[in-house]
Amino acid sequence: MSQSSVVPVVERVDTENRYEILVAGEHAGLVAYRDRGEQRVFYHTEIDDAFAGQGLASRLVQEALADTRASGKRIVPVCPYVAKFLKRHDEFTDITDPVRPDVLRWLRAELG
Repeated sequence: MSQSSVVPVVERVDTENRYEILVAGEHAGLVAYRDRGEQRVFYHTEIDDAFAGQGLASRLVQEALADTRASGKRIVPVCPYVAKFLKRHDEFTDITDPVRPDVLRWLRAELG
């Protein structure tokens, strides 16, 4: 079976504070977050080089943001990729908060 015929799966991994995308059971990438009260602060997205160019980052972020909405949380797009995605997808505007200095200070403290 070719990689292109395999449907990628996105899973939230709460213990790791991230969403992962798997292709045929193999880890292909992640979007990392930290929860800050009612906000889910997204700060990093990566797709492994072996899976680049397949649209996986977009799918991963789309599903992570939809899950964030379903969880009753708001989005804070610190990650440049997530911020760029949100500019092209206005269906999340109603639950997106701006990146403010207090959030960045909090995130730096969280990440150590």
